[in-house]
Amino acid sequence: MTMPGSNSCRKIAVVGRGTAGALAAASVSRLHPDKDHELHHIYDSRIPVIGVGEGSWPSLVQQLHRLSGLPHEKVQQRLNATRKYGVQFEGWGRRKSEFIHYFTPQEVSYAYHLSADVMGDLLSEGTRARHIDARVLDIKRVDGGAQVEFEDLPPERYDLVFDARGFPRQLDPEEHIEISFIPTNTAVIRRCPAIIEEPPDGPVLKHTYTRAIARPHGWVFVIPLTAHTSYGYIFNRDISGLEEVEKDFDELLAQDGVPEFEKRAVLRFPNFVHRRIYDGAVARIGNAGGFMEPLEATAIRLAEMQVGMILQMRFNRPAEYQENDVPVVNRFLINDTLTCGLFVGWHYSCGSRYDSPFWRHARDRAWPSYRSATDPAAVGCAALSKFDEMIGLINAPVIDQSEWERRCGFPLTSFAQMSQGLGA
Repeated sequence: MTMPGSNSCRKIAVVGRGTAGALAAASVSRLHPDKDHELHHIYDSRIPVIGVGEGSWPSLVQQLHRLSGLPHEKVQQRLNATRKYGVQFEGWGRRKSEFIHYFTPQEVSYAYHLSADVMGDLLSEGTRARHIDARVLDIKRVDGGAQVEFEDLPPERYDLVFDARGFPRQLDPEEHIEISFIPTNTAVIRRCPAIIEEPPDGPVLKHTYTRAIARPHGWVFVIPLTAHTSYGYIFNRDISGLEEVEKDFDELLAQDGVPEFEKRAVLRFPNFVHRRIYDGAVARIGNAGGFMEPLEATAIRLAEMQVGMILQMRFNRPAEYQENDVPVVNRFLINDTLTCGLFVGWHYSCGSRYDSPFWRHARDRAWPSYRSATDPAAVGCAALSKFDEMIGLINAPVIDQSEWERRCGFPLTSFAQMSQGLGA
């Protein structure tokens, strides 16, 4: 069956081969109603893909099954994955004790801990695309589409381009909204021995959780895979020096009984959202569209939403509706990212077991700026009012059943669990 918008979206490019790029290319191959569409997957092979253990949300389990055509068990094994049932917070909040933020239904719904580099390989197997190995100089919107300009090749025009090239070199207030109330900007990644053993005849069924351990300079994630365990120390380089962070990292690994590790990377990152995630011709997805630190595994979940919504709108809506659709879709995606950012930033509002310069900054300076940073006049969406409504709901003596399905980036159940665990 011909979809109303398919004829206006027959030539598509995906630029970038990281997680978001692989997800977009696979989604175009799987969802495009016309089998003779043209898809170009463009990337520079000289730019390495850094394999970091990643967390995800339960939506990815079904998504990877659909895109790969493989059974859930096979997908899990291919990804070196374990089943993630939530996040275990250690030392966060006023209570300074351990608690778990579960996916719901609790102990039933699960996501994956996975190897991001392997996920890209898995998705590419079912992707029908022409691969172009070249350096992209620019992506410009042109009449009726977008043009990709290359270093040593002639420019190419497309009906739609997914830009998955990663973070901007620096934030521009005209193009980006800075999520300044999230107090971290750097990650030290280490690969450690596996603590989960995969059985020979199937996937790991054991319930696992991402550990989020409060430390003096920030916090450390621990993501258990079957091939290795990924550790990452998330901190603010403007407050703590790399040497003192590395020293505290060593102490934590010693406490965990980790005898050896491989240094993977020191990654600098911005917390932001692009003001034009989607302009009708260019869709900025993954880290190009927005990013926040990995505390609640938002990266893949945001990319899923961006790719899925844009393709559904382009394929299912007549081309003449596009002019009116674009600002609505863009505003929705900005709102979705900012509400996630507010939820993540809120985690720091009650401090931790450490009375350190980082945690005082996070609690007393960074988080209190959230209202000005997300003022509707500055960001063009209602993320702040939606967040305020969720906080009002969880503080109410009784929550009416009609409100139980409310979301603000995350479901009401997530807000309730975090409020109780943090002592908010």
